[in-house]
Amino acid sequence: MLLSTKGDYGVRAMIDLAKHEGEGPVQRAEIAKRRQIPESYLDHLLAQLRRAGFVRSVRGPGGGHLLAKPAEEICLLHLLEALEGSLAPLQCLDNHEPGSEAICGQEWVWQEIYDDMRRKLAAVSLAALAEHEREHERTAVVNYSI
Repeated sequence: MLLSTKGDYGVRAMIDLAKHEGEGPVQRAEIAKRRQIPESYLDHLLAQLRRAGFVRSVRGPGGGHLLAKPAEEICLLHLLEALEGSLAPLQCLDNHEPGSEAICGQEWVWQEIYDDMRRKLAAVSLAALAEHEREHERTAVVNYSI
């Protein structure tokens, strides 16, 4: 599986919102700068994430974007599916119908891999991604030397 730029940038933006959860709305320009995402592209992604129910927007002075639900309740699987669409390595895994094995003879091989991937992605919360990044930042600072 190879994530598109949309999936990569969308997850980056969501991690940024999770890291600032509880601090109030985060402006698009701040996210774009920190995450190195073109602002116009980020605007499109935030609109898509808002329609999918992951982000909410606050208008006016001091406005910006917030997570629509706690980071602990957002799993990587649902986030990637909202951004990328299906993550199935073969189309026949999404359109499984009885007897489709005859058409898609390799389905049995990929189904197990696909199921494992979905389980693993569902087990990773946005909060865990944000915490992992925080830990990486703390470790990087500690190991800095001149």
